[in-house]
Amino acid sequence: MRKRLSALALLSATAVLAGTSAAWAAPGSSAEQARTLSFRGMTLKIPADWQVHRKGDTVVVVTGSLCKKPEPFAPGCESFWIFGPKAYKNVPVGGGSITYTGKRQFHPFSGVIPCPFNSKLSWYPGEKATSRDLRQVGPGHKAQYTAWPNRCVTNDTGRTTAKWTQREWLLPTSQILVVDAWNTHGLSGVLKRATWS
Repeated sequence: MRKRLSALALLSATAVLAGTSAAWAAPGSSAEQARTLSFRGMTLKIPADWQVHRKGDTVVVVTGSLCKKPEPFAPGCESFWIFGPKAYKNVPVGGGSITYTGKRQFHPFSGVIPCPFNSKLSWYPGEKATSRDLRQVGPGHKAQYTAWPNRCVTNDTGRTTAKWTQREWLLPTSQILVVDAWNTHGLSGVLKRATWS
């Protein structure tokens, strides 16, 4: 009887451990649940449920379940964006053009921009970065990282309804700019583990 109980206990423990290891496997952590995204020599391993949309020198990586319009800065589209030099150099702003350098927050529009979380609100960008440093983006590559404070404000009174941070990684030698307005979970790690060809 003891041998039978011991065998049942061993089988139960094995089943529990197998279930525990499956539960601990984070989405996108295994080879079956990940995919690769390559852009200008940089390769990222991203979760399989992130959707990649390419248009010219821009990649929109949709990380949420709903996104009617997968474009940079489209309201209600949980995503981050990867830009090449054609998308962040000679950006038309205020009747002229500028090249992004990291000294000012990136947004390729002049005029009012909708808040990322609610198209009925306006995006009010902060003027001073809250963080600036160098961040590793794979072996041998460092990005100029900048975090910018922002507010969503009502169009009629300018009342602040939400605050958020836009994160930017600029790789000037590789000519890549990554912009994240949604505080995408795991993105810093994805960039840190990038590989290069």
